[in-house]
Amino acid sequence: MHATTIHGVRDIRFTQVPDPTLAKPTDAIVKVVGSCICGSDLWNYRGANGDIEEPRTIGHECIGVIEEVGADVRDFKVGDFVIVPFDHCDNTCPHCLAGVQSVCENLGFTVSGQSEYALVNQADGSLVKLDETPDPAMYPDLLALTDVMATGWHAAVMSGLGSGATGGTAVVVGDGAVGLCGVLAAAQLGAERVVAMSRHEARQEIAKKFGATDIVAARGKEGEAAVRELTGGVGADFVLECVGTDQSFKTASKVARPGATVGFVGVPHDVNLPVNALFRTNVGLKGGMAPVRRYLPDLLRLTLDGTINPGLVFDKALPFSEAAEGYRLMDERLATKVQLTY
Repeated sequence: MHATTIHGVRDIRFTQVPDPTLAKPTDAIVKVVGSCICGSDLWNYRGANGDIEEPRTIGHECIGVIEEVGADVRDFKVGDFVIVPFDHCDNTCPHCLAGVQSVCENLGFTVSGQSEYALVNQADGSLVKLDETPDPAMYPDLLALTDVMATGWHAAVMSGLGSGATGGTAVVVGDGAVGLCGVLAAAQLGAERVVAMSRHEARQEIAKKFGATDIVAARGKEGEAAVRELTGGVGADFVLECVGTDQSFKTASKVARPGATVGFVGVPHDVNLPVNALFRTNVGLKGGMAPVRRYLPDLLRLTLDGTINPGLVFDKALPFSEAAEGYRLMDERLATKVQLTY
């Protein structure tokens, strides 16, 4: 099959690799009809996750049509149009039943989402089927559900939103696709005021469309002071950390009011947690890798009925063969999120 592959730092190619094959009777193979580049893909692209010893496929967000199913797959058949969560689960183990499908005892991941075909582990537990084949105009919204919308939603839920708490101020640290989806989630889950920390005008406009009531364009100490001023010196009731850097974690902890919780979903890189400051303020941290399958049914319903439009995070579309250009655009912050199409 044709596939997007990574060969080294900032070295993305469109090459031919072997087609995936069923490894277990619970697997399925999906013919990809739409994919995209994730901000977390950029960590590998920039070499932040270590050396790439040999070329490999890349991409973990995709939607498509089932091409083949294993003998034990009962709920899906060839031809079904499905959304593929980036993290696969059986949805029956104790962790899944507790709502933490991202720590499933049979956890798997999409590893060739930017390719012609993708292997899905635990198809029955992972996949979500649409009743009919959607119009391609819906692809951006559906693609967002495979990761970034669910991840932004997870940040909001982990911060305490949606658990009976309504009103209050939510601050979203990060204006990538996940952060923007976090803005949308915070607004949907009942925050009265949603502050988006963003320095990029195009992303600020998306944040406003998603429900941001305030924009803080500064970062670091200046940004923290701006949030304190907006909240009358109290701090935010809910904080969503959607970046994963040391600075973003520190900012998130400093803009939270005493006793608040930071919902963190940014993949941590070189983070030194300010434990003493958290201790003094009783600010909590809760979050991690999003259990996409937990949220996917409700997010799909909200998308199909038009309540949310997460596909607005895509501001560029390219053919799969030009994926390298998509990575460059996102790396240089010339695009927020790039959709890949055939």
